[in-house]
Order: sequence, then C-alpha cells, then structure tokens
Amino acid sequence: MYKLLLVDDEAIIIRGIRSFVDFDALSISQVYEASNGEAALDIFKTHEPDFILADINMPKMNGLEFANAVKILKPNVKIALITGYDYFDYALAALKAGVDDYVLKPVSKKDIQQTLQKLIEKKQQADNAIQVSRLVHELIKNADTADDTGYKVKIHKEIEDNIANANFSLAYLAKQLALSTSYLSSLFKRLYGQTFQEYMMTIRLERAKILLLSTPMKIYEIASAVGFDDPNYLSASFKRKFMLSPNQFREKARE
Repeated sequence: MYKLLLVDDEAIIIRGIRSFVDFDALSISQVYEASNGEAALDIFKTHEPDFILADINMPKMNGLEFANAVKILKPNVKIALITGYDYFDYALAALKAGVDDYVLKPVSKKDIQQTLQKLIEKKQQADNAIQVSRLVHELIKNADTADDTGYKVKIHKEIEDNIANANFSLAYLAKQLALSTSYLSSLFKRLYGQTFQEYMMTIRLERAKILLLSTPMKIYEIASAVGFDDPNYLSASFKRKFMLSPNQFREKARE
C-alpha cells in the first residue's frame, strides 16, 4: 500500500481531491495534507510518502523548491505538480527538479486520477528495475569465476549457453568439458556448494523472477526460456521455493 502527500494552500482543492479520488483503487492507504512547502517538508521527513501532488504556487516554499528538497531526501519519490503554467521554461525547471509529471489547472477528477496512476506506474517500473538489478547482481556474484581449477569460467559459459535447454544435464556438461560425470559432480559441488541439479533449479527460478519483473511474457513462454518443458512444473517449483506462484509474484511486485 502507498502513502500520498497533498500540498496546496487552498483547502478546497485538497477537499476536492479527497472527495473524488478512489484511493483504495490506487492502493493508497495513507493521505497526508499540508498548506505550504515548509509544513509539507516536515510531514515528508516524518512519514516519507511514496507520492506527492503539490501546487506550484505555495507560500514559504514553492513547488519546485519543495520538489528539489524532497528529491534530495528520497530520490525515488514520485512527484506531480499542479500548475497554471504551460511553457517550455517551466517544464525544463520541473524536469531539473526531478518532477515526474504535472497537471494544468483547472484540474478535473479524471486529470488527478490519471496523474496518480502515472506516478504509480513509474514507481512500479522503478521498483522492478531495482529488483532486476539486484537479482542480476546476485547471479553475477554467484558465478564468481575465481577457482583453482579454471573450470568455473567454462562451466558458467555452458550454463549460460544452455539455460533454455531442458535437456541440459550433468552428463551433457561433462561431455562438453571432457570430464567424467563423477569427477564433475564432485568438482561442481566443491565450486558451487550444491549439486548441479540444485544449482540449475536455483538459476532457472531466479531467471524466471527477472523475466516476470522485466517482461510481459506469459508463464509458458518464461518456462521455455529458462529450460522447463512443463510450465506447471515451473509454477510448482517456483511456489515451493518462493512461497508464491509466478503470477502471484508478478502481482505482488506490481502492488
């Protein structure tokens, strides 16, 4: 659930927004109010809302100054300004201040609803990008190529080349590396701290998470892309490891 801060020195504007916006439909559970930039900054420091909808013309601190201040405190906060100005210099100043969107006066119910929806979508995209980056970083870290045999680089390359190959096996990998299956089995366990089968399941499920977060691919398409013949097996394995089905994971990420 999200938190929203409304900032406007005209109380009627805030009352109007509160009355006609369906906050529940937008998953907004907390709505804070302020009548000027300085008060809004104090509220922001205390509650750290996810979204801000603020008037450009406010006493004590205007909307652009306020946007600059909160972006320093929380760079990923999403901000939309309500303004009567529609010209290039203003748009450029708003962009430099880190403003994500702006609404031209007079505002309507549709304007506000659409603007908040845009902010939510931007936040979801940014959050997904962070998660994908974190997952990729973990995969790279787990594929650290430092080992005393020189085989880890070769193993990593074979895994990358065969991630979508449902028939990729320890025996197949051993043949590619010109090693016996038994020797590779013990070598793999020493290098990765788990068996080949355990490691491949982990890698494939982590790749599935990345695709769920970063693409609109269907579950059967993701299953094929990460080496599962049966999408139901992917779903069951995913739920067993992460306690959520692939679709539940994707929905939770969106929320």
